[in-house]
Amino acid sequence: MNKFHHQFKLKEKGDSYRVYFLESEETGSIEARLDFFEGAIRVAFVRKEVPLFPTYTVSPDGKCERTGRDKLSTAGFKTVIPTVTGDDDFGPGVKNDPKDPLCGIICETDFKTPYGTLRLEYLNFKISVFDSKGNLLFKDRDYCSYNFAHELGRGSTHYITREPDEKIYGLGDKAGNVNKNGMSFVIGANDAMGFDARSTDPLYKQLPFYICENSAGSYGIYYDTYSNGEMTFGKELNNYYESYKGARFNEENLVYYIIFGTVPEIVNRFSRMCGPMFFPPLWSLKYCGSTMTYTDAPDADAQLRGFIKNCEKYGFKPGGFYLSSGYTMIGDKRYVFHWDKSRIPSPTDLSVYFIEHGVEFLPNVKPAFLISHPLYDEIAANGWFLKYKDGSTAIFPFWGGFGSYLDFTNPGAYDFWRKCVKTNLVDLGYRNIWNDNNEYDVLDEDVYACGFGTPVKAADIRPLFSFLMTMASLEAQNKDVRPFAVSRCGIGGLNRIAATWTGDNNTSFEDFRYNHKMAMTMSLSGLYNFGQDIGGFAGHKPGRELLLRWIQYGLFTPRFTLHSWNGVGEDPTMPWMYEDLIPYVKELFDLREQLIPYLYNEMFRSVNTYDPIIFPVFLKHPDYDREADCFYFGNSILACPVFDEGATEVTVDLPETDTGWYCNDKLFTGTVTLPCPAEGLPVWFVKAGSIIPYAVDDGLEFRIYALKEGTIHFEYIDDDGKSPLNTTDLPLIKIDVKCDSYGIHVKSNVKTTGPSGKSIAFTLTDPLRRKLMAE
Repeated sequence: MNKFHHQFKLKEKGDSYRVYFLESEETGSIEARLDFFEGAIRVAFVRKEVPLFPTYTVSPDGKCERTGRDKLSTAGFKTVIPTVTGDDDFGPGVKNDPKDPLCGIICETDFKTPYGTLRLEYLNFKISVFDSKGNLLFKDRDYCSYNFAHELGRGSTHYITREPDEKIYGLGDKAGNVNKNGMSFVIGANDAMGFDARSTDPLYKQLPFYICENSAGSYGIYYDTYSNGEMTFGKELNNYYESYKGARFNEENLVYYIIFGTVPEIVNRFSRMCGPMFFPPLWSLKYCGSTMTYTDAPDADAQLRGFIKNCEKYGFKPGGFYLSSGYTMIGDKRYVFHWDKSRIPSPTDLSVYFIEHGVEFLPNVKPAFLISHPLYDEIAANGWFLKYKDGSTAIFPFWGGFGSYLDFTNPGAYDFWRKCVKTNLVDLGYRNIWNDNNEYDVLDEDVYACGFGTPVKAADIRPLFSFLMTMASLEAQNKDVRPFAVSRCGIGGLNRIAATWTGDNNTSFEDFRYNHKMAMTMSLSGLYNFGQDIGGFAGHKPGRELLLRWIQYGLFTPRFTLHSWNGVGEDPTMPWMYEDLIPYVKELFDLREQLIPYLYNEMFRSVNTYDPIIFPVFLKHPDYDREADCFYFGNSILACPVFDEGATEVTVDLPETDTGWYCNDKLFTGTVTLPCPAEGLPVWFVKAGSIIPYAVDDGLEFRIYALKEGTIHFEYIDDDGKSPLNTTDLPLIKIDVKCDSYGIHVKSNVKTTGPSGKSIAFTLTDPLRRKLMAE
């Protein structure tokens, strides 16, 4: 028996792909495939006896049905024809010394592409990639990189050589620093309420995508799987192998992508692989309230209406309210789709009240049904739950007792959920859905899902259920307005259908700082529309300083939501929780309101360019500190939050530009220290040469941050913020500015009124005090 020597042979070749095969008593029949795309190479190992489950993540054309997409499809990709040299037609006839399993004829084929040269060794299918200068960028471990004959146990593996000082970014919402080098992670998703943002693992997202930055350049790796696993980036050592990083998954098949380019190019290319981000409605960017306290209260209806009254009393302008699950209670348990009429006597009256005040509801829904749920027997009788191997309904612990998870890979269950969402929520005025507690805590390998006709172990596709749940919810929502969905659990591709957040975070200054690092990590992982529970969700209520600092930070994130489940007897986290701080909180909320047009436009930019909305400074300035506190809020604003308790000022190393940075109408360069009290506005800078649209009264103010000399071009999407977007006739405001010694010359396709009917005004920030001149 020889388990360490696997000689692949060429089976089929096309212009942009190769197919190889391996067949032996030890390995069974394995087919290997290489596909060459613009900026990426796909590598696949498929065992003949193991069905290849479809992908829901990779969708470059943005199209994905409920049944998924063939994992080896090339639709939507731009293929590349490599220049091939070497033993491309190598066949049988390998000479092998059975006493040395690593001995054999090692034939090589080089595939030269515009992004580098891939060298394939047929022995053990070892891959190396060299850049255009011949530097080694990527290399599989010398042996036992892959687990062809299960030399490394069950499942699939991939081990790659590593440099001691390389940098690792990505992996979704992983805790800790932005640079993950030297760490190990579980690939899985848990309901990690009250997590430590510095160390808890796993959290809510399951996204095996990372970027490696080494001495030769950068590359990204995405493993197209939904099975649990683990990844190590130098924490694991084994003296019998060269220094390595690696991945191990329960799934027997292995499909992965090597993505090339600089770090920002890799982020962009992975996002393009997953398809475009959905364009959210404008209201979702406004302050959205939430708390467990109101809906759990016996007088929930009055508490919720009181939220609107308090917002009006103190001058806050919410756009939405996340309706926690207390509205579904029977006794002390929560039953999705059940309305507790003792708490909310008329769900329709309540939704009408909120909509009349300009506030949208996002009701919480959960995919598990307790055994005592009124609908449980009906669902079980139809076979819509996950099942044991013998066909009986699988049962798991869930919030409030034991229950069963809906099987969203069963067409009947999928349609049942969609009908329930429409009938029990959407038709009653609850038009946007908050998909929660959807991590599917299913580890039992004897539990199966329908798999749309191809049964699959549920444990191998856990996070996919959350994605399908969100898809089904979204399909039930109204299409005459722009729908909005949120999901806590997520996979790559979640951007296409929903927003998300960092989960049930803990309330502390340390968690606040590491929530920011999580945010930067998510932005490097292709998750763009997200935020945090500002002030913290779990634990005691935030102190005065922490509340103010977190709001100062949160107003620079896409999701601006205060949500909490504070200690017993403590008030929920609301803008008015400290009465004497209301003026300071109001000032911060007003700044958020003013910046919403800018953020909305940046969301539109992200939809079209596939670039992140908030992101670490080093994406634009490669030499910048990877762990910096400051970050980009869109392409033009540098946000400089304070994470240290008791601090009264902030020091910022401004990124190098040719133009400088504006703060409070002054132009700065270099290292700057500015006062930043908790009871005040945050420090933030605008890059010179930018145009920032602000909300003023019922109109828009376009503030021009002047250059000493040069031109500025700017486009703004001026729609109604709620209708489905008509991409063939975009309502754009186009502005061109010329800065010279004579003045600031402005030319626009609109004068005083934009396409949406809003009034338009132009203002100027210019230390040279030049005149603003309209053309």
